[in-house]
Amino acid sequence: MTPHFVSSDTPTYLTTLSKVVAAFQGERDRPSAQAVVEALLQAEKAAKHDHLTYTLEQLAGHWRLVFTAPRHAHQKAGVAQGRGWYVPQFAPAQISFSPDDMDNGTGAIGNQIQLGPVLFKLSGPLKYPGKKNLLGFDFTHATFTIFGKTLYDGRFQSGKTKQDHFEQLSLNKLPFFAFFLMTDELIAARGRGGGLAIWVRVP
Repeated sequence: MTPHFVSSDTPTYLTTLSKVVAAFQGERDRPSAQAVVEALLQAEKAAKHDHLTYTLEQLAGHWRLVFTAPRHAHQKAGVAQGRGWYVPQFAPAQISFSPDDMDNGTGAIGNQIQLGPVLFKLSGPLKYPGKKNLLGFDFTHATFTIFGKTLYDGRFQSGKTKQDHFEQLSLNKLPFFAFFLMTDELIAARGRGGGLAIWVRVP
């Protein structure tokens, strides 16, 4: 099944990224990692050129990490530079966004990774002021379980601040994602560290 955001006049990068979604949904025609990196860089360039803006409401839900590229991925003379890779199915990583105040752009973020019976979850507050599609966040709580048994459920020590003080922090003092593509099926962003990532929506 081809995702519905592809049409005859769809940009090449969207066609490539739609195949990433289709591969996640079970199709075998998966684009090469290099093609995906190139598509991401083209999408990022288009978002900047066209001044695309997205809303926090579009982010709401759960998303599975399917592809990532390191921070040195960039374009040089119009050619994609850098490598990327598909996230293994046996180690699913998932992110979630739960808005609680659309007008003020606040809510909660969750991130988890599972490896067999081991599940590690992080959560904390987020802010999405609506400028440059930047979403700032801080992980303040962690949960660690094995075979469904909770071994730890408490404060995440690397959190930069108490959640009560989060709203006073500027984005330049927080981890953040700079989103440059959002559709019903996928989201793509560059992190503060410079890496690129694609997530596909899950039920």
